[in-house]
Amino acid sequence: MLLPSVFGESLFDDFMDDFFNDGFATPARRQAKAPVGRPMMRTDVRENEHGYQLDIDLPGYGKDDVKVQLKEGYLTVNATKASSNDEKDEKGRYVRRERYTGSMSRSFYVGDDVTDADIKAKFKDGILTLDIPKVEPKKQEEKYISIEG
Repeated sequence: MLLPSVFGESLFDDFMDDFFNDGFATPARRQAKAPVGRPMMRTDVRENEHGYQLDIDLPGYGKDDVKVQLKEGYLTVNATKASSNDEKDEKGRYVRRERYTGSMSRSFYVGDDVTDADIKAKFKDGILTLDIPKVEPKKQEEKYISIEG
């Protein structure tokens, strides 16, 4: 029931990115240990008797940086981060100035019968935990069309 919207990436692309761009990775990317150019939300999915629990690693992000949306059966998690590190000398000239802006998103199909009220979310120590109940699909009534004649 819970399936990532994108299943895999090209092995060759990962090799090329790591080989040529690893030295240019931002500190936030190195901390997350995501492939360069592809920030990823590492997710653990557990099934229990009531439903599914997703633990999504979001190091360096705060609760206000994360948005969760349920639309047309897809649960989408968006994380956006912007930071700036300005250092100036005594005369107000920049000695160092670094900026980082990034975002990442991941979607899971949870079914059309799950509602916003069914999902429970909490954020603690850089880990977003989502509890999603198992919901049985509603059975459609069999309706017959009367035949004239």
